[in-house]
Formats: sequence, C-alpha cells, structure tokens
Amino acid sequence: MLSAFGRVVKTADLRRKLLFTLAMIVLYRVGTFIPAPGVSYGNVQQCLNANVTSGGVYDIVNLFSGGALLQLSIFALGVMPYITASIIIQLLRVVIPRFQELHDEGAQGQAKLTQYTRYLTIALALLNATTIVSMARSGVLLGNCPGIIPQDDVLHILLIIVTLCAGTTVIMWMGEQITERGVGNGMSLLIFTSIASSFPSALGSIQRTHGWGIFAAVCGIGLLVMLAVVYVEQSVRRIPVQYAKRMIGRRTIGGTSTYIPLKVNMAGVIPLIFASSLLTLPGLIAQFNTPTDGSTPPDWVNWINAYLVRGDHPLYIALYFFMIIGFAYFYVAVTFDPVEVADNMKKYGGFIPGIRAGKPTARYLSYVLNRITLPGALYLGVISMIPLVALILFNANQNFPFGGASLLIVVGVGLDTLKQINAQLQQRNYEGLLR
Repeated sequence: MLSAFGRVVKTADLRRKLLFTLAMIVLYRVGTFIPAPGVSYGNVQQCLNANVTSGGVYDIVNLFSGGALLQLSIFALGVMPYITASIIIQLLRVVIPRFQELHDEGAQGQAKLTQYTRYLTIALALLNATTIVSMARSGVLLGNCPGIIPQDDVLHILLIIVTLCAGTTVIMWMGEQITERGVGNGMSLLIFTSIASSFPSALGSIQRTHGWGIFAAVCGIGLLVMLAVVYVEQSVRRIPVQYAKRMIGRRTIGGTSTYIPLKVNMAGVIPLIFASSLLTLPGLIAQFNTPTDGSTPPDWVNWINAYLVRGDHPLYIALYFFMIIGFAYFYVAVTFDPVEVADNMKKYGGFIPGIRAGKPTARYLSYVLNRITLPGALYLGVISMIPLVALILFNANQNFPFGGASLLIVVGVGLDTLKQINAQLQQRNYEGLLR
C-alpha cells in the first residue's frame, strides 16, 4: 500500500491533480468559518455554545454545509441548492420532452442542461438565503436566539442575501473546477468534506457524554455498518448481453459478450434526501406560524411539533421509513428506462440469451429491476434508521456520524474517488492503487 501511494506521489500529473483538489477543499473549509457581513459572530457562537439548535428543520442542510449554516458563514447554503437543482432538472426530463431531447443529444445537450442547472441553482439559493435570513432576524433559526443580525435594515439584509447567493455560486464553480482539473467528482467531494468534518465533534460529544465504553461500542458498530455499506454499494446484478456478428464490408463486427450492471442500490442517497426534505416542510410551516409574543400556538402547530418534528416519535420513524422505500422505487423508475435500454440493444444487434429482443427484453429488465430494488430500498430504510435509534439511545442529534445519508455519501464518494485514482494510476503503471 505504501508503494502504491509512492507511485501516486511520483506521478507528476496525478500529483498535480491531487494537490489542486486538496487546495480547493481547504479553501472551501476556510469559507465555512468566515461570517457573512452584517452577522454578529459573537452572538452566533454564544447561541451555539448554549446548545441551541434549529430543531431539526435545517439539520440536513447544516450537515451538507459542514456546519456553515448555523454559523451563518459565506458558504452557509453549501451544496444543497446545486443538489436540489440537479435533481429537479433530472426529474423534469420525464415531464418536459425538450429536456429529454437535450439529454439524448450527447455532449452538446448535456452542456445545455448543465447551464439550466446553474440558473436554477442561483434561483434556489436566492430563495433559501431569503428564508434563512428571515429566520435569523426573528431568532427562530437558532431556537429563539435573537441578536444574530444586529442591524436588520434593508441594505444589510440585502447584503447578507447577496453574499449567501455568491457563496453558492463560488461553491458551484469550485466543484466544477475539481471535476475538470482535479480527481473525482467535485460536488461529491465537497459534500464528502462537509460531512467528514462533522465526525470528530460528533464522536467527541458521545465520548464526553457517555464515556469511553459507549464510544468504543459506537466506533465498532460504525465500522461494521461501513463494511455492510461497502458490500451493498458494490453489489450488482449482471444481465448477460450477447451481440450478433455483422458483416460491414470485409470486417466482422459484433459477436462479443458483455453485461448490463444493475446495482442493488440504484437510487443512491436521493430517497433519503427526498424523504428528509418532505418531512422538514411541516416543521418549517409550524415554525413560521408559531406566535412570537408568547401566546398559545394553534392546535395543528402543537400536533406537528409533537409528532412530525421529534425524530424519536414512532409516527415520524414510520413515515420516514416508508417514504424512503417509496422514493427509492420512484427514482429508479425515473432514471432507468427498460424500454429505452431494450431499444438500444435491438438497434445494435444485442440480445439477452433466452429472451427475445424488443418488448420481451423490456419486460424482463423491469422484472429484474423490481426484484433488486426491494432489498436496495429496505437497505436504505435500515441505514436511515441508525441516526434515529441513536437519538433514542444516546440522546444524540440526527447528524449521528455512522448512519443515514452521511455514511452513504462518505463511503460512496470515497470508493468512487479511489477508483478514479486507481484508473489514472493504471494508465501510467501496470499496478494500480487497488489490488
């Protein structure tokens, strides 16, 4: 292993890409600690030191921003606007035929869709920044903790909103630069950095609160969960495909055998993001309808706060679990079209042994896809329950390090980046990073 890392360092081109990636990550982490202009850094730290949290409404956004949201830094919005915009553009391909046509055009169409994603990211960043600043002005963002924005006139508010939107634009640019000039997917690495940065503080909090015994048990369970995640994420169902021989001029083309890899977890972490986002909406609506003068809130607000905000309530846990399973099936159905795959195979003379080309192939792919999506969805549901169980057992927050979206992203991005480094190393050496 040490010799493999030595080959990485000795390869000039790969070393330059790794250093560029590390430099971008360092700049991103520095930006998460720079407060936005007009925000009282001292008051923010005082509220955070008093263990005042957002009540779960913006937990996932704060997780993906590496804690920058509750710091109200220039990178407070993190990568969430870009992730949301990418998901929306991907789903709109089913609704808007023009988007599907752009997707089928190749590189030129993909560039157009990327441009639409950038525009939508800025629009969502403007909407999110306005919401967060309004919550910070009223003190709701940090749990009725006022004084975060001392001067709340129109000019200062606009300055903060513009700064947060500019921070999102810079993050989007940094992610694209890492993808083009560095190693790995830029936005995924920035998410990886944000989540991994919260691990030491989360583990330290568990050790201080529950002692070394619970700390060791949590670390042991975390390693076992990581092994299980790696095993499932690497699991695929290989559909064999045979291509018939064709004579084009004097050349024989085809006659090769390959396979279609169908991952057990084809939806990735998207169902968890969908379910978390939808479950935070009732809590957000309830917060905006909670009286600030100390009067009794409406009954429906009390019901939402009692059943749909607390992560340890059985109704919340059940809704979260079944919504993840439903969204897993929905997202797989949107992103993988068996009819399109069957038509492409038929066009190039490919067929599945024992299955006729055309509609029978599409029905067979749908059958296999539905069969393997069920264990994948149940796996996502079980992984997502780990932070909620930790919330009940250890009184930890929902950003518990070894479970949910955080662990899936960290393991997935780590594996993907390691594979890319290994592939680039094999281009220059017979041996790669992995064996």
